[in-house]
Amino acid sequence: MKLATLRVNGGTRAVRLDGDVLVDLGYEDLGALFAQDDWATIAASATGETWPAEGADLAPVVPHPSKVVCVGHNYTNHIKEMGRELPAYPTLFTKFADTLIGPNDPIAKPAETDALDWEVELVIVVGKPVRRATEAEAEAAIAGFTVMNDISVRDWQFRTVEWTQGKIWDSSTPVGPYVVTPDEVGGVRPALEVKTTVDGQVMQQDDTGTLLFDPVHLVRYVSTVIRLNPGDLIATGTPAGVGHARDPKVYLTGGETVVTEIAGIGACTNQVVKES
Repeated sequence: MKLATLRVNGGTRAVRLDGDVLVDLGYEDLGALFAQDDWATIAASATGETWPAEGADLAPVVPHPSKVVCVGHNYTNHIKEMGRELPAYPTLFTKFADTLIGPNDPIAKPAETDALDWEVELVIVVGKPVRRATEAEAEAAIAGFTVMNDISVRDWQFRTVEWTQGKIWDSSTPVGPYVVTPDEVGGVRPALEVKTTVDGQVMQQDDTGTLLFDPVHLVRYVSTVIRLNPGDLIATGTPAGVGHARDPKVYLTGGETVVTEIAGIGACTNQVVKES
């Protein structure tokens, strides 16, 4: 299944993609849907109101997750381009719900930076509560996958050895367009092409099968530290090709169209605009 959160009538609705229409699932967003023990049955069988999929105004797939955990340095090529050693453990940082925007919303370039960068990422969407997960529990907790553009404010990110201040800018991070269940993408360890284009030029291209720490491992690792709740997001890291690692460096200045896409899931297509 492909599931989304649709903006409609001044609010949002959880929906399922059926051909060229979006079907109402009876909940205000996917976070509320995933909180139901039988969410998959509900999502598959719902027959509510429909809206055209083309031109739909999609919100972040989960607008208000209890947590967004991100992983750095998880593709071998990206680790090398940043001049670092392969890590023994996942490198974790966090985002907040206020950071997230819809898959087609504009990205506002903050006035405080001249070093705005792109990062395509496969995102794990959690579908049930889990703590200190076993292998089987981690697999069962993965509701599906989506796409994130982990927009990074590099000059603020590298002010200190801790990255958070470069990763949590308000309304900066597109997530969507759909949560795609594992059965449609080859399971809970999918091997999918990931790609970023900026104004049509390919900047990043890799395969999620080359992740150093795969989705099941990440659910187990993160859930050891803190409980994961339905609707929580784990961004699995970005491949080589970020602007900051180029020589000369390339940053987003305003006016560009950035497309971050993952085969079988979809794309976030966002125009960069200067923040007013």
